[in-house]
Amino acid sequence: MYENLKADAERLIIELLNEAKPKKGDVIVIGCSTSEIVGEKIGQGSAPETAQAVLDGIVPHLSEKGLYLAAQCCEHLNRALVVERQLAENLGLEIVFAVPKPKAGGSFAAAAYESMAEPVLVEHIKAAAGMDIGETLIGMHLRDVAVPLRLSVKTLGQARVTAARTRPKLIGGARAQYE
Repeated sequence: MYENLKADAERLIIELLNEAKPKKGDVIVIGCSTSEIVGEKIGQGSAPETAQAVLDGIVPHLSEKGLYLAAQCCEHLNRALVVERQLAENLGLEIVFAVPKPKAGGSFAAAAYESMAEPVLVEHIKAAAGMDIGETLIGMHLRDVAVPLRLSVKTLGQARVTAARTRPKLIGGARAQYE
């Protein structure tokens, strides 16, 4: 099961990155319910080994492109995000104190926290793109104008997957010109 989930997560992140076209240094937010992946109700079947498989499928592709992961915690931690301390400091983000655990923050966030060199939690971020595995509601962490992406892979395990990229706001009215 680990290898299948890892391979499926790789396919998803590759397609997301190909469609979203993020730039080096951009943040990609991932919300992931391992409960939903294994066919349970969100928050009811936390699965650390599933989280690790998904993380192992995603992180190498982000690292390869110079992108940062923001792993969204569950609602018990107010959907805070696990990021590297350096990213939080570079973006001037306020660091909050908590350590995600499988049943308080979520298995995916806990696995991300354990895998990062110097993890911290922040409450808010404005990511360039993101993926929502299991309807975890990542929209609050995307830049203001989110554009849905129709990925060819619709599920990871039993969880529905949705994705989005962002674009700058179009402002200026009738005489404005856009490239």
